[in-house]
Amino acid sequence: MRLGLKILMVAVLTVIILVPLTMIRGTIHERQQYRQEAVESISRSFAGVQRIAGPVLVVPYTETIEVEERNDKGEVIRKLKRDGEQGIWTYFPETQDLRGRLVPSTRRLGLHEVRVYELRGALAARFHVRIPADADPALPRKIGRPWLSYGIADVRGLAGSPVLRIDGSEAALQQGMGSRERSGVHASLEPPAAGSELRFDSKLEFNLGGTESLSISPLAKRNRIVLDSSWKHPQFNGDFLPRSRRIGGNGFHAEWEVSSLASNAQAQYLGNTELDAIGVSLVDPVNVYSQTDRASKYGLLFVALTFVGFFMLELVKQLRIHPIQYGLVGLALAIFFLLLLGLSEHIVFGWAYLAASIACVGLLGFYVSHVLHSRGRGFGFAAMLGLLYAALYGLLVSEDNALVLGAGLLFLILAAIMFATRKVDWYRVGEQATRPA
Repeated sequence: MRLGLKILMVAVLTVIILVPLTMIRGTIHERQQYRQEAVESISRSFAGVQRIAGPVLVVPYTETIEVEERNDKGEVIRKLKRDGEQGIWTYFPETQDLRGRLVPSTRRLGLHEVRVYELRGALAARFHVRIPADADPALPRKIGRPWLSYGIADVRGLAGSPVLRIDGSEAALQQGMGSRERSGVHASLEPPAAGSELRFDSKLEFNLGGTESLSISPLAKRNRIVLDSSWKHPQFNGDFLPRSRRIGGNGFHAEWEVSSLASNAQAQYLGNTELDAIGVSLVDPVNVYSQTDRASKYGLLFVALTFVGFFMLELVKQLRIHPIQYGLVGLALAIFFLLLLGLSEHIVFGWAYLAASIACVGLLGFYVSHVLHSRGRGFGFAAMLGLLYAALYGLLVSEDNALVLGAGLLFLILAAIMFATRKVDWYRVGEQATRPA
């Protein structure tokens, strides 16, 4: 077989191995979708991702208008009507202080674990607002009963009965946010007089369950949020990162301080659009599907490096390796990723990786020792694969440094190949490869 034809054969086999690798990656994505369906199923039966906004004071009013009507005698008379244009005034608190503890737990659905939590918190706010005076005393507005509203994304997560106190007195909570379609709770207050000032403190004590993540919108002029949890792997996201945080073996402590000058949350609330928010997610330290997917991206590199090693041994040592033997070795390398996926759904990812690596390295070492007619060569080949798997694991656990580590690994592999073949006369090797067996 000519050298050029052999090189073409190796290249074609490498491309063919892409088919099972692609199918395995499709299986990984399918399993990821199954897990997402499990999260959605648990969210439907428990509570979804939670978002808290408020409190907000809403004061409804009705304009008094003057109309002209004709009486029975046909005379034009003027009357005051109190059912004119209706509107609301929306007031945000001066200060907002939320302190709470996130208590994590796990719900299972089949093979999948979903992280849920219960926020045991107290949300205190202080209001100082002035109700507008009547522009025309002859046409006084009719001011209705205001309400204090709290936006909660999924009220099914409220455990027990939340308690709202206004200036120390308990107020009755009702479903919904009043006139808005947003989900939440609200409490009605006494109607204020036109031109009066309202000063009061509110405090809502509640237990709120949710799935995986929580966000809180800073609607006050000055916002302070303090969260504690025993979860050791938080992910802080949203529009504002914590001003201070501590993450240790006992969990995390995080504090946020946000001014209304740094947030568009008030304008977004009035415009009924998505609100700025601070966020925290109770993420798993190792997502087996994302880790397996990242590992599978290096599958073609593993196959190519292995085939290159086979090809060099075949030419330099004048060994004869059949295309079927190339193909079987390539399939064994591809099945490693499927085995890794299956094991990682049942045991810790690190142990799953170790077990899959040992199984594949052992199988290939045994097979190659017979293909190359040498236990020493088979052991050397297995040792090379073991180093590759160890290097791949290092790339997976060092996500932030994956690029530089990967580039360094490729450079070292290329340098090793160049060093090993620095004295090879490729013209002579090509002539020997073209001789009939």
